[in-house]
Amino acid sequence: MSCHGEANEDDHSHSHSHSHSHDHSHDAEADTGLADSLHRQLNIDEAWCLNEQTPDSIKTIFKPWHERLDTLRIVRSDADEELLVFVPFTAMIKLRSIYIWGGGSRSAPSEVSVFANRDDLDFDTVGECTPTQKWALIDQAREPVEYPVRATKFNNVRCLTLYFPTNFGDPETVLHFLAFRGEWTKFTDAPVVSIYELNPRAADHKTPASESMGHSHIS
Repeated sequence: MSCHGEANEDDHSHSHSHSHSHDHSHDAEADTGLADSLHRQLNIDEAWCLNEQTPDSIKTIFKPWHERLDTLRIVRSDADEELLVFVPFTAMIKLRSIYIWGGGSRSAPSEVSVFANRDDLDFDTVGECTPTQKWALIDQAREPVEYPVRATKFNNVRCLTLYFPTNFGDPETVLHFLAFRGEWTKFTDAPVVSIYELNPRAADHKTPASESMGHSHIS
């Protein structure tokens, strides 16, 4: 079966608004001022990244808002500039925006494709799938940038996969910070993620769910 997704339209808008007439649970990070933060709903222990230079370094960049400018805990790509990040949640998410920061150098990612409710992607399959949304990222950002999502495409989110294919001209890509804003509700059932087969061959699915973490793309 072919991959499916909701959209592949670039979104370059960085403004946002919030309505508080909704009926849901939402938080602000304690002592940080980031309203509607989903930091507490991240399942950081189960997050993973393909092509990270240091194993499990992805787990260090989901920082509290007050540590967003920290540049010591980072993810750096290994074999080339690609990074593929899997982010599961502990609740059902209605996503509003994503904060991304790779520092102000050429190693910062220059674009990202985001896939909702996909845990089966790797470097061999991600290019064949239509992202839920994609962005061209801000160059030389001095702090995390908020990228609002098309909210109707990110209702009932259990996990996200973020694909960073390239950067602004460096051999390695660096990520300093990832954060998410939105609404959440408790799971009403076990968090099962739908998987869509591209090919029946097990070798085509080289994610940490089937083997140890590594970069499955061959240049």
